[in-house]
Amino acid sequence: KIELIIDDEGPGIPEHLRLKVFDHFYRIPGSKSEGIGIGLSIVKKISDLHKAELVIDSATEQTGTRVIVRFPKA
Repeated sequence: KIELIIDDEGPGIPEHLRLKVFDHFYRIPGSKSEGIGIGLSIVKKISDLHKAELVIDSATEQTGTRVIVRFPKA
């Protein structure tokens, strides 16, 4: 497998919203970050096209988000 792992040091994504962030133009209520909410929906679309697994988890126990894209073997 090939894995792409991205960690950030932001406020994290609450577990109950982790699937919602893949919706077009969805922004977490109270989010202070810039953007219009399409980044993760694009990642989801590309992952689906490549039949990759897409996982959102906590980057650390305290803060941040980890996004993992696992591509299947060719």
